[in-house]
Amino acid sequence: MTALMTAELAWYATGRFYRANDGSLADYGYFLHLPFPEAPLFDGSPAEVSAYFTFAATPFKAGGIDNGALSLGLDPIGEFSLYLQRRPRATFADPASFAQGEQIATFRRTSLVVGTTVGASLTAASGAIMGTNVFSARLTASNPFEFGGRRYDLAQAVGAGITQFGTAATTPIMPPPTGYDLVLPFTGSAIALGRAG
Repeated sequence: MTALMTAELAWYATGRFYRANDGSLADYGYFLHLPFPEAPLFDGSPAEVSAYFTFAATPFKAGGIDNGALSLGLDPIGEFSLYLQRRPRATFADPASFAQGEQIATFRRTSLVVGTTVGASLTAASGAIMGTNVFSARLTASNPFEFGGRRYDLAQAVGAGITQFGTAATTPIMPPPTGYDLVLPFTGSAIALGRAG
């Protein structure tokens, strides 16, 4: 497996932000690209239900401020993990289903994440076309695994971690699953931080 160069594309991901009834937030989804060129990503047509590689964040509480037509979501430092589902079964109707299988890596965001939505309230999530965010996350754990006859280790590929650029729609997906009052779809593109030092 070849290590990525610093700032080389590490992954494409897509998923959904979920706001629970208690106000906590988390994101869940799957990968469209990973730095495992020989590994199949889907068991069939690309979709969450066929994805071998998924991710899930640890729920967190976010703050926010408004600056004119900009609404800024302030997400605290937190963690998310990647999973290998040898028998894919994740579904957006059950966010916890993305945190099943073998945990292959855990990342911790290095700082506050500022998400920006133009011309809308984050609480209403209406009246705008999209929102954006960017964050860096350090790799805190990587568990080597075998898949498709090859051995993989995310630490060898991305080095110290990633920086991800995200775009989210502001039109909620209806109806939200039980226990949630808001769901928004997003996509993220990450580049490798490379080796530390």
